[in-house]
Amino acid sequence: MSTVLAFAGLLTLVGVTRLGELVVSARRPGARVAEPGLWPLMVLLHTASVVAPLVEVLALDRPFPPALAAAAGLVLLGALALRVWTLRTIGRSWNVRVVRPEEGAIATSGPYAWIRHPNYLVVVLELAALPLLHGAWLSALALSLLNGFVLQRRIRTEEATLRSSPAWWAAMEHKARLVPGLV
Repeated sequence: MSTVLAFAGLLTLVGVTRLGELVVSARRPGARVAEPGLWPLMVLLHTASVVAPLVEVLALDRPFPPALAAAAGLVLLGALALRVWTLRTIGRSWNVRVVRPEEGAIATSGPYAWIRHPNYLVVVLELAALPLLHGAWLSALALSLLNGFVLQRRIRTEEATLRSSPAWWAAMEHKARLVPGLV
């Protein structure tokens, strides 16, 4: 039971972090791009990411798998490192919403030197690995599938907005979206 409590504590910490991201993202409300139907789906996805794994662990009595937890933990540490690198690179331009870029605020260094959307790669890794810390593989699968659907639409919306900046498109058109050389 102590592993379940630790898992619940970690999920709570992630949930509080997501709420903090909403507060930080409240700046520049006039620069937001409309995302009808997509924003509520993203809120549902990220809420489910901290609720569904715990429900699965409790309802299906998932045991704690040490080897899988270690692998998932390494993935999460890598995702955390990429998140910190991304946030340090993009600074105040970061937002959970799609916003029109400020003039001259196009990031081309750090992880942006290789891919267009490093923060979305972080989210892909987190949604796949976080549930696996306690064997919630159904949640990992369902969240990853829903995230794939959401990201397909979100990236299309965001890139349509960012392409309004010739500097962004010139810097990013030959870079992969998420994984260098692949996607």
